[in-house]
Amino acid sequence: MNKVKAVFAALALFVSGGAVLAAPAVTPLVDSAWLADNLQADNLVIIDVRSGIDGTNAEGFAAGHIPGSVYASYTDGGWRTSVNGVPGMTPGVEDLQTYIQSLGVSNDDAVVIVPAGVGSTDFGSAARVYWTFKLLGHDAVGILNGGLKGWVDAGGELATGQTNATAGNFTANLRPELLVSAEQVQAGINGGSQLVDARPAAQFRGEAKHPASANAGTIPGAASLEEHLLVQEGSSNFVDAAEVSRLVDAAGIDGSEPVVSFCNTGHWAATVWFALSEVAGLESVAMYDGSMTEWTQDANRPLVAGQQALSDLLN
Repeated sequence: MNKVKAVFAALALFVSGGAVLAAPAVTPLVDSAWLADNLQADNLVIIDVRSGIDGTNAEGFAAGHIPGSVYASYTDGGWRTSVNGVPGMTPGVEDLQTYIQSLGVSNDDAVVIVPAGVGSTDFGSAARVYWTFKLLGHDAVGILNGGLKGWVDAGGELATGQTNATAGNFTANLRPELLVSAEQVQAGINGGSQLVDARPAAQFRGEAKHPASANAGTIPGAASLEEHLLVQEGSSNFVDAAEVSRLVDAAGIDGSEPVVSFCNTGHWAATVWFALSEVAGLESVAMYDGSMTEWTQDANRPLVAGQQALSDLLN
């Protein structure tokens, strides 16, 4: 437990007459008012995942963060790794478990993930970390809707300096059904699952590609659901459930069938996974973390181009 959390915990014990308070009930999206009300709650870990994506590093965290939060950079922490030249892959379970323990997380903790709050791409950082907790069997996790910017805009106070966490005892309980491989995607092309491409329209159409992808295009049969359509422009405020439902219908996604989201490196795909699984409530949603950077390493894997992206259909 970091020093700020220790102060809050001591205050909570005093107020409650020595009773240990339970972890707060967390939902997939929590707002700044909820976090302010629960900031002193026992068994709450706040993880700040700001990174180079939004121009933040450890010094930026020290300059201002939500009181009691710990810093775990999305890009420089232990959330993702490179495997055989493919960036953004999921680390081994033991590595993830050790990293999460180092952040002070135990299995009876509620976790709130804080992005910068400046755009859809940094929401993707929080969504990928959220998905990682779910993959490891931890359900008590939420994302601060609007991120740090939303917290500040709502009048939330900031703490300064670095924080040190006392290691938790988090133990993973892997849910392999949330993660698919290239081989599983290949097997599903001819039926068995729906593929949903989270990338921008130009990449879906095959007019542009990620630098680490060998070729442009998309996986045959994939629907388009561009991640930026799910987050309000200039913020990391997620659109409401009604808008998610509208976009799902427009994209032609059948919620009665298994769905697999992908992008370039499993980053934007996490936002689409979050929308489909946690907001729309579809029952069988997985993510392909290797995505197009892995898929295009093998020239025998099929690609198509010239498809209409969802934003093309909406215009």
